[in-house]
Amino acid sequence: MLGGLACLLGRDLRLAWRRPADPLAALLFFVIVVSLFPLGIGPEPELLRRMAPGIVWVAALLASMLSLARLFADDLQDGTLESQLLSCTPLSLLVLGKALAHWLCSGLPLALVSPLLALQFGLAPDAMAVLAASLLLGTPVLSLVGAIGAALTVGVRGAGVLLSLLVLPLVVPVLIFGANAVDASNAGMGVAGHFSLLGAMLVLALAGAPPAAALALRIALE
Repeated sequence: MLGGLACLLGRDLRLAWRRPADPLAALLFFVIVVSLFPLGIGPEPELLRRMAPGIVWVAALLASMLSLARLFADDLQDGTLESQLLSCTPLSLLVLGKALAHWLCSGLPLALVSPLLALQFGLAPDAMAVLAASLLLGTPVLSLVGAIGAALTVGVRGAGVLLSLLVLPLVVPVLIFGANAVDASNAGMGVAGHFSLLGAMLVLALAGAPPAAALALRIALE
């Protein structure tokens, strides 16, 4: 079973390497959106510092949504999805592999580049580290929950809009606790509670999202 997971993960990463437009588009969208806010708000350091966590997190959330609609759509079109349903590897494990590949191609680059973008807002080094760590914990939840939405909308016309309506309300708690962790760091308060909640949400997503997405895929293909 782990061999099937590794094969699927390697396949999706090779496809992303051969077709880098989607990951680069998400990263470029993230950079542009975050960079536009300091230009629009103006050079007020205190205001920028207060708004930075929410801006970066909202931009990361929207950027990670860009490629979710194609998470299963390409496999459905070329018949790969039917083969995965007949595989000896559990479908939920394959869904986990696809969500992991999506995070490696979208969520991880966003988390790694976030400290550089945070320099525009005048965040302290400790706050930038907390921001990157919160994104590293929170963006996998976005990929896992997004996999459920992608499975529910696979093969549906206008799936991108419907996917956003399904997924965005579900990931609001991740956005809240991720941004509040940076706010707590700016205020000199502890961030352990926020990271504990983000970690708990990640564990719940790891346990519940792959089976739910797998069930949605089976229903969609019947």
